[in-house]
Amino acid sequence: MMRIVLVHPTGSNWVPGKKDITAVANRMAPLGLLSMAAYLEREGHEVFVLDCLGPGGSRSNDVYLRSVLDKDPHMVGFSATTSGFLDGYDLAVRIKAQRPHIKTVFGGVHISALGSALLDKFRAIDFLCLGEGEITLAELASGTSPANIKGIAYQDGDRPVQNEPRPQIPDLDDLPFPAYEKLQGFPKGYNLPLFSYIHTPGATMVTSRGCPYQCSFCDRSVFSRGYRYNKAAYVYAHAAYLRKRFGVRHVNIYDDLFTTHRNRIAEFCTLLISKPLGMQFNCAVRVGHCDDELLEMLKAAGFLQLSLGIETGDETQMAIHKPGVHLEAVRDTVRRIHAKGLRAKGLFMMGLPGETRNSILKTTEFALSLGLDDMNMSKFTPFHGAPLWDSIGNQGILHEDWRQMNCLNFVFVPNSIGSKEVLEELYNQHVKQFYTDPAWRRRFRHRLWEHRRSLYYFLRHLPSFLAAKRNFEPGKH
Repeated sequence: MMRIVLVHPTGSNWVPGKKDITAVANRMAPLGLLSMAAYLEREGHEVFVLDCLGPGGSRSNDVYLRSVLDKDPHMVGFSATTSGFLDGYDLAVRIKAQRPHIKTVFGGVHISALGSALLDKFRAIDFLCLGEGEITLAELASGTSPANIKGIAYQDGDRPVQNEPRPQIPDLDDLPFPAYEKLQGFPKGYNLPLFSYIHTPGATMVTSRGCPYQCSFCDRSVFSRGYRYNKAAYVYAHAAYLRKRFGVRHVNIYDDLFTTHRNRIAEFCTLLISKPLGMQFNCAVRVGHCDDELLEMLKAAGFLQLSLGIETGDETQMAIHKPGVHLEAVRDTVRRIHAKGLRAKGLFMMGLPGETRNSILKTTEFALSLGLDDMNMSKFTPFHGAPLWDSIGNQGILHEDWRQMNCLNFVFVPNSIGSKEVLEELYNQHVKQFYTDPAWRRRFRHRLWEHRRSLYYFLRHLPSFLAAKRNFEPGKH
């Protein structure tokens, strides 16, 4: 048996020089780590989870170093995004300095995209876990020789070695539910995005892995383009577990494409309707994967809000970056979502290659015309595993600062825009126009009573939200 600490590093999740309030606005459980924790525990290991972005977290790796060493682990695993990798590595260096025998393992999308090349520079890493981590980490923990473990990279003397890829887990129902109980402060300390729910507490689930589509900006290094999913009975049991064990009343399902396999969703909805759990759900859908009958089932089963990856309101940009989706189809999908009594949230992305001032203005105009209930505009960040990575240098100026590569900072400026300052101005203008739109404000006012829990939370954290608001006001940065 091994004693293992799994770490979700702090990372940089806001604007440099500003207070990080992203976790105040939306703190999501690190589901990948929790899945690995549950699997390792089932295999007989003692596992601890350290969520550096959890409630009551510190910005200091000194604090987290003590937390790790107090557990006296044999192995420490880090699940790192691009923006979190360097903070995770700093912690690994400190661990190695005090207890060199502790094995350090890094996994996650950043690691899977870059592979063994990371080992040349980051020598405090013993192993890289490439792709899905549950079985790979379990084999490492069991003492299997590294040479015989698929899906890892490691240092063999002065030479980095990358083994053959790990085959994907064929049946996701073989995995245990994520070990939510290992998170300090769960579920109340892990809040969903404001005004996206009616009941509390909330939680998150993932019920599939992979995506059959190939958007230009999406990194598929971990799960590739294959699409696997939990069966409806497993998803229902997972939701029931959250309800009974933790009292969860609302779940955000963070699948890339929850409704891709229609029969699965129909069966899941039938289970929710016949055996209600007293829960509501949000999920993401893709244009072309939500017919009227499906929407009716989702509504009857307790779904509240559906998110659509729209990205842009410019048809030319859409054809390049999200092929197969058209603006009129988006408009029709939003209209039908509303017609069935569901809410629609639009997900957009600003600053993609080829973006112009005019295409951004078109996006703002299109977003306002849809009558959306909510909107999220992310700042385009090129990632190593995305299809457009290889050509990104020809399409604009990239400042490859990993700490800022988090979709919350503009690290890439398209050739046709001119400067980061212009992008920031257009971004702030878009956000302000959307949330000051009279039609949106009327819809919001009509739901004030439904949103009372969000409003209470908002008022409790008012100073942080006011500080964030100033980022969208020219001259107040």
